[in-house]
Formats: sequence, structure tokens, C-alpha cells
Amino acid sequence: MSEAWRQLGEPRPGGILLIGDHASAHVPDDVDLGIDAVLLSNHIAIDIGVAEVAALLVDCGAVDVAILGGVSRLVVDLNREEDAPGVLPIASDGHAVPGNALDEAAREARLARFFRPYHDHIAATIAAHRPAMILSLHSFTPALAAHPGEARPWHVGVLYNEDDRLVPAAIAALEAEDMIVGDQQPYSGKLLNATMNRHAEAKTIPYIGIEMRQDLVGDAAGQALFAERLARMCRKVALNIGA
Repeated sequence: MSEAWRQLGEPRPGGILLIGDHASAHVPDDVDLGIDAVLLSNHIAIDIGVAEVAALLVDCGAVDVAILGGVSRLVVDLNREEDAPGVLPIASDGHAVPGNALDEAAREARLARFFRPYHDHIAATIAAHRPAMILSLHSFTPALAAHPGEARPWHVGVLYNEDDRLVPAAIAALEAEDMIVGDQQPYSGKLLNATMNRHAEAKTIPYIGIEMRQDLVGDAAGQALFAERLARMCRKVALNIGA
């Protein structure tokens, strides 16, 4: 294990790998973000529900292994390119993060401590146990504080970039669960897909990006229900791999 990542389950060649970039709200004691600690339970700090749903998917055998980010997305955003300005966010949804206004040496130290070990572990896992499919798991808030009048009606979103091999099967499976499914909503995978671009598309591994609406996975009952839905989706989608 590492402070940069946490692993659940064990990988196997031809299995399903789950990646949760924003699954933790942890901020190490020696990292001062300069924010009110209450914000660490907010969506700007963590993808609510991802860690719990990932654990349930591993426990039920729907996925073989989950690799979850070990620190808050405010410490480092693991779903960004290393040279992207937002990799160390100085603001998020109207909240300033003054502790991330770092000089080049401090920025490099932050990336070396968290960003690179996380991505190196994913790359090493894939190299040793190439999965048949990667599931990228995120969650989104029903409305952004910066745009409170813009409600997001989707229960779940399916995101992807160039590789859309599994998209039709994933959307069909989720619609069969009586959910409103967003195709490239509330974000587009063509604009924000850094981790999957690096570890899935670059290696031609089929993948699906899933965004769960946070009010549906905010408690144990909702997390269990979503895990059941995603487990059924994985089984259906897996039938399309190599088809």
C-alpha cells in the first residue's frame, strides 16, 4: 500500500480493473490547503460514494481489483495531465484553495509524492495483469454551487473518448435499471478523460467511465443499490468484449 493509493482485491489477467481517482478525502497532516475542514466532506474534495461502491463491487466479485486514489482531489487531481493547471487546483466550485499556490519546487514535490506513484501503480498492475476491461468510477453533484439553477437530471453518466466499443452495451444495461442515463453527461469524456486516456485508450483496453449522481450514493442503501446495478452492467458489458 501507499499514501498515494489504496488497493482492494487482487488483479488477474483478463479480469476487470476498477479505478477511482477521487475516492478519498484524505489530506496528510503536513499538507496545508488553507481551507475550512468542513469542505473535505464536500464534492470538491471527494467523489462521494465511490470508495463504498467500489468495495461492494470487489466483495461481490463483479470486479477483481480496485485501485483508489489515496488523497483528496484538492491535494492533487489524479484525473488530469501532469502539466495541466488544474492538477493542483487553486479553486473549485467557487472555493479558493490558497495552499495550492505553490512554487515550482513544491509543485514538483507534490506530484512526485502522490501523482506519479498512483499512476505508476496502475501502469504496473496493467502490465503484469492486463485486464479485459477497465471501469472508471466517479460521482457528480446534482447541482454545482456556482450554477445552482442548473439541475443535473441524470442518475448516471457514461463517459468515453475515442474508444466507444463498450458504450452501447453500458447505456442499454443502465437504462434497463430504470435510470436516466447521460451519454457524455454531465461531462464529456472527450474533454476530461486523462486517466483513461493514459491507461486504457493508450493501451487499447476497453473501458467505461461511469459518473454516479451523489445523492443516490450518499448512504449505505443507495451505495448497495448502485453496486448491484453496476455489477449487472459489468456482466452484460463483458459479453461485448472481443465481440
